[in-house]
Amino acid sequence: MSIILKNIGGDKTLWAIIALLALFSFLPVYSASSNLANLYGRSTFALLLKHGVHLVLGFGIIYGVHKIQYHRFKGLSMIILPVVIVLLAITLMQGTTIGGANASRWIRVPVVGFSFQTSTLAAVVLMVYVARYLSKIKDKKITFKESVIELWTPVVLVLLLIFPANFSTAALIFSMVLVLVFLGGYPLKYIGVIVGSGLVFVLFFFMTAKAFPNAFPNRVDTWMSRIENFSNGEDTEEDYQIERAKTAIASGKLFGLGPGKSVQKNFLPQSSSDFIYAIIVEEWGLVVGVAILLFYLLLLFRLIVILNKSDTFFGKLLVVGVGLPIIFQALINMAVAVELFPVTGQTLPLISSGGTSIWMTCLAFGIILSVSASQKKGKEKTSKTNNPLDVLRQAV
Repeated sequence: MSIILKNIGGDKTLWAIIALLALFSFLPVYSASSNLANLYGRSTFALLLKHGVHLVLGFGIIYGVHKIQYHRFKGLSMIILPVVIVLLAITLMQGTTIGGANASRWIRVPVVGFSFQTSTLAAVVLMVYVARYLSKIKDKKITFKESVIELWTPVVLVLLLIFPANFSTAALIFSMVLVLVFLGGYPLKYIGVIVGSGLVFVLFFFMTAKAFPNAFPNRVDTWMSRIENFSNGEDTEEDYQIERAKTAIASGKLFGLGPGKSVQKNFLPQSSSDFIYAIIVEEWGLVVGVAILLFYLLLLFRLIVILNKSDTFFGKLLVVGVGLPIIFQALINMAVAVELFPVTGQTLPLISSGGTSIWMTCLAFGIILSVSASQKKGKEKTSKTNNPLDVLRQAV
């Protein structure tokens, strides 16, 4: 254990929280996966093993990324962002449809054969890119015209390529970009222009899709029905999912039915991913459900601690840019389960099953730990140079 602790850098509390959430995930994933196992004729243990492999690879990503000096992510974001845009375009052009709606979210990697959700990679890379730009223009006079090409053009391109197939992810990314540019000192009047332009575009897109439904594949009807049904309480497939999730939560009461004893996992679609929080509360009770929420809030607290300790503006923005979306995603997932939010398809970070979502969450944590590790190295270097004996030796 001491060898492992010596080789990992950064905030040890953050490492512990990540590890605890990942270890706990095996219990609800194993239980909830029985639904998928029965549906597709697979072994529950095989699905659990797959989840374990995803987590092992994810921790490998955290370890490898946190060893990189975080200032190098500036250049890497500029190199990787064009590649990501191309991948998003390829993903969208696949034309995968479900019921006539655009469902192009994954791209199949040749040779290896697994599917990869490009939007999750795009979200992390874009936030690093935006943090790089904001740190570059710090203390400079900002003009909207200059920022349109270098800042907003890449943002708009990424969002346009995600939006038709995945509105919730595009909305989450756009919201996080707005939060980041606000914290980065970007003028409020320009942010207002961007928000206004975004709303006009969304309205125009919805109107075009409704007027010409066969012109291009999209999921506008799905999005609108989810919002309308959330508002007026009509019975739909999404309402069925929410009702099952609420039944699971109500059945769990304070201490739960017990591990593996969930009933609603047999009826609830996506029980091991989108609605895993409901299964957790059903089996482990409200006590553990609240504990999970507190763990994510503790993650938020550690992010604040790390960004406050960072000695560079880019480091602070980097922690906010890649860390805050994880917390928001977790809160949205839990809010959907208790019907505080329409169904979005957002997973519970580090706990829900899934490969790409786990890996990209781990990539984000690796970047945050890279910032944290650099702080400790800086302190060690400062303490060495301030050592009176060292100063005396140098003088001699």
